[in-house]
Amino acid sequence: MSIDSILFYLFAVIILGSAIMTITRRNVVHSAIWLIGALVGVAGLYLLQGAEFLAGVQIIVYIGGITVLFLFVIMLVPVREEALTHRFSSQKWIAVFCSVVVLVILMAFVVHGGGSLEFPTREAPLEPGSLTKNSEEVGYVLFSEYLLPFELASILLLVAIIGAVVMSKTRKSETES
Repeated sequence: MSIDSILFYLFAVIILGSAIMTITRRNVVHSAIWLIGALVGVAGLYLLQGAEFLAGVQIIVYIGGITVLFLFVIMLVPVREEALTHRFSSQKWIAVFCSVVVLVILMAFVVHGGGSLEFPTREAPLEPGSLTKNSEEVGYVLFSEYLLPFELASILLLVAIIGAVVMSKTRKSETES
C-alpha cells in the first residue's frame, strides 16, 4: 500500500469521525471544534490531489473565517434552553430509514460498480515554493480583474466582525443594568 493510499484513508477517517462528532455533540462549541477537524481533513485531501491553492483557501476561508464566524454567533446567541432539550427524538425512524437506504446504495455500488472507477495517474510533485500555472492564474485574476470585489468583501467581513463585537458589548451592558 502506498503512502498516498494510507494518507487518503487517514484523512477519510478524520473527516468521517469529525463529521459524526460534529452532529452528535450537545455542546455547540464542541460541535464547531469538531467541524474544524473535518475541514482540516478536507484540506488534507486537497493536498493529496495536488491542489495546494484549494487547501490554502479551505484553511484560510473556511477554518479561519467561517468557523470563527460560527463561534461568534454561538457565543452571542444564548443556547442554554436548546442544550437541555432532546434532539432528534421524534425523527429516529426517519434517520434509520435514510441510513438503511444509504447503506443499500453503498453496498450496491461495492458489489456492482466498485471496479468501474479509473484513477488518473499522478504527476510528480513540484518542488517546494514553486507555483503551479493554476495558482498563478487565480492570483493574477483575483488581484487584477476582481480587485474591487475582493477588497469590498474584506471590508464587509471587517464591518461584520466589528458589528458583532459592538452588539455583544451592547447586550452585556443592557443585561447589567
